[in-house]
Amino acid sequence: MAALRLPDAADADLAAIESCLESAWAEHGLARATLESYRRDLAGAARWCATQRQRLIDAGRSDLYGLLAWRSEQRYSPRSTARLLSALRMFYAERIRRGERADDPVALLDSPRLPRSLPKALAEGQIEALLATPDIAATEGLRDRAMLELMYACGLRVSELVDLPATAINLRQGVSRVRGKGNKERLVPLGEEAQHWLEKYLQEARPKLAGRRTLEALFLTAKGEPLTRQAFWTLVKRYAALAGIDPARVSPHALRHSFATHLLNHGADLRALQMLLGHSALSTTQIYTLVAREQLKSLHARHHPRG
Repeated sequence: MAALRLPDAADADLAAIESCLESAWAEHGLARATLESYRRDLAGAARWCATQRQRLIDAGRSDLYGLLAWRSEQRYSPRSTARLLSALRMFYAERIRRGERADDPVALLDSPRLPRSLPKALAEGQIEALLATPDIAATEGLRDRAMLELMYACGLRVSELVDLPATAINLRQGVSRVRGKGNKERLVPLGEEAQHWLEKYLQEARPKLAGRRTLEALFLTAKGEPLTRQAFWTLVKRYAALAGIDPARVSPHALRHSFATHLLNHGADLRALQMLLGHSALSTTQIYTLVAREQLKSLHARHHPRG
């Protein structure tokens, strides 16, 4: 992992943060994005402590109260503060485990209450319109159609989609091997439509994008480079606008939410959905039952004579 640069922070803090992140990666298999978020949070906390002539490894509860008060004044979101507290709990637990501290200064600090936000899923008609938007006569349009179909058919995270190697797709068996959070693998059925468009992309478009090079990534740019998350985000927004859908309501993750919600609406088992989404805990998957319930209530209110 890349070394931290903490100007104005003690070298001891830097070393302790690196040690904590290494342990978290080795023992818990935390995802790279999660580790990087914790890295930024702990680095920021260490820099703030340095402004108070204090070291993060020695900070007490009153110091951390001061840090939280400062973040509140700076209008940090409750969600980012909750993540910071998670990082600090991990950090001080590591210090205690190593015998470098006897107390946990975060023990009595409560995480901020987060507003409950339901995942935003598109209607099935909107999904159909979105999927039909790319110009499949063009090389990149065929690629985009295959990406959108795969994203919706498998409920992938955007990072999982752009990181897919070409070898992860088994058209004969009709499955995709997906590597998700914590480096965990899962097999996800492709479905007939996604399988059809992937086959066309692999036969007609990808060879043109790859040229004579042997490339690992499944989805490539016009320059033969792996497509990035940001590039796919931009594509989704553009196709949403072309499909007559408010781009503000659409993101790559909205396709994943739509996948889960539509499966539940059509009678899918919650445990099966958990496996397809790659959720560690069933409680994470259960949020989609609330989405489905809200949609049913809305449907009843619109169409029932006494709604």
